[in-house]
Amino acid sequence: MALTYREKIAQNIPKPVKGNRKARMAEKLRTQRRSSYYAILRGCPYPPRKVRLVADLIRGQSVEKALAYLKLSRRWAAKEVLKALRCAINDWEQKTGGAGDLETLKITRIEVGGGPFLKRIQPAPQGRAHPIRKRSSHIIIHLG
Repeated sequence: MALTYREKIAQNIPKPVKGNRKARMAEKLRTQRRSSYYAILRGCPYPPRKVRLVADLIRGQSVEKALAYLKLSRRWAAKEVLKALRCAINDWEQKTGGAGDLETLKITRIEVGGGPFLKRIQPAPQGRAHPIRKRSSHIIIHLG
């Protein structure tokens, strides 16, 4: 049989944690973010399909090797991925205070998602119009 509220108070049974689920979850996410090194580049002006070709080149590579690949790559999207990688390295330097080697650091995860696209219209014959979608992408790089 369950105890009443007064019996619980008499036995000093603590109340269950209630009403702060979101705050506890937010604190847990904050501590996870402090221990991970990442960068997010939003609104990259290249379509995700073309940026993914560059992202596949450096996925799982060491940071030094990835920097070399991106600097020598002829693809336009490599410039934007390089920018995001440098931001992730900067995040690592700030959180660790420059302690540790850059040689041991690897790209653990790289994601390329679709961003907003600009809608334009291409004139077509007989008064018609064809839509043009200029796609952009979001790049997320995690180091570990």
